[in-house]
Amino acid sequence: MNRFQFEVAQPIINRLTDNGYEAYFVGGSVRDYIMNRSIHDVDITTSATPDEIESLFEHTIPIGKDHGTINIVWNKENYEVTTFRAEGTYVEHRRPSEVYFVRDLYRDVERRDFTMNAIAMDTSFQRYDYFDGEQDIQQRLIRTVGDAETRFNEDALRILRAVRFKSQLGFHIESQTYDAMQKRLSDIQFLSIERITAELTKLLNGTFVAETFPLLQALNIWQYIPFFKDMNMSSLKIVTPLTLEAFLALILLNNGEASLKSLKLSKVQNQLVSTMIKAINTSQSIETKNALKLFVYDFGLDLSLELLRLMEIWQANQISLPSPLIYNEGTLRTVWDELPIKNRQSMAINGAILMKALHLKGGPWLKKVLREVECAIIKGQLGNQQEEIIEWVKEHVQIS
Repeated sequence: MNRFQFEVAQPIINRLTDNGYEAYFVGGSVRDYIMNRSIHDVDITTSATPDEIESLFEHTIPIGKDHGTINIVWNKENYEVTTFRAEGTYVEHRRPSEVYFVRDLYRDVERRDFTMNAIAMDTSFQRYDYFDGEQDIQQRLIRTVGDAETRFNEDALRILRAVRFKSQLGFHIESQTYDAMQKRLSDIQFLSIERITAELTKLLNGTFVAETFPLLQALNIWQYIPFFKDMNMSSLKIVTPLTLEAFLALILLNNGEASLKSLKLSKVQNQLVSTMIKAINTSQSIETKNALKLFVYDFGLDLSLELLRLMEIWQANQISLPSPLIYNEGTLRTVWDELPIKNRQSMAINGAILMKALHLKGGPWLKKVLREVECAIIKGQLGNQQEEIIEWVKEHVQIS
């Protein structure tokens, strides 16, 4: 088992325990350690209050102090250390009205979502498992801590988290947990879209998403989520992990144009979705080597390979791509490597040079001519030398 990440963080726990406080590793890192999976973020829970935590460490960031969480910077790494806490009643199925700091580990872990995430572990790697989480891990079972309907009523995001863990881990959802998910499903409408898309992003990229996606369809989660509720999701097939952006591109290809505004994505994400749709539509007309050269140049090698990686998904959803004889990894990489230029900035001319050489002012013609030059260079019809390009433009391009 990989203990390295815990050993690096042990001095934090040691400092807390040396000063009379309890402190343990907890949550997903402990679960992944038991499963012998790679460990990323190591979280710590402690009986020390936020003020007490801050008094013991030199470099802290109060990222969620009101809720008991202090970020400790240790050896240039960030660790979230959270005080044992209990919670009041939940508001709008997504956040507790109050948080109480307690000194008892049991009271802290009993409020957590699933048994597999409610296991604590000390620096001797002894585990504190009050809810048979390790047994559930061995049985590959997702089960809530305590009453399932209560857990989902507290925070409806746990419904999506259950499906996400199924996608990531390949576990089964315990029957009472699943029944409660169905009962509380409509509470998803109270969640912020940012929390929903964060879970969807992880879910869609899960190793077992192909086996998990039919569960999303069966639950019909989409009816409670902006954007998705207006789409035809029933015929969608997901057969391999993919990004949120690729998923949205697939939906729009199946449903026609629609605004992504309600999803509150970043500008970069919106642009990527649009570019993927354009790339897929453009790829369908690739029949020659020159067309492939222009495609790889316009959309880049990474996106070209990503479309290829998702070939199974496009095919499962009746979206056609070029023949594998033309569109395959080897050919894509070769075409990219052999491109005379990789972007417009690599051209030996620009708009200013052209206007000066042709004694013309700027206008719509300039964009058109630059594109013609670009295409000619990519196709090997023109070298990338300034004088040659200018002469070629004079001879071959009609400017109006």
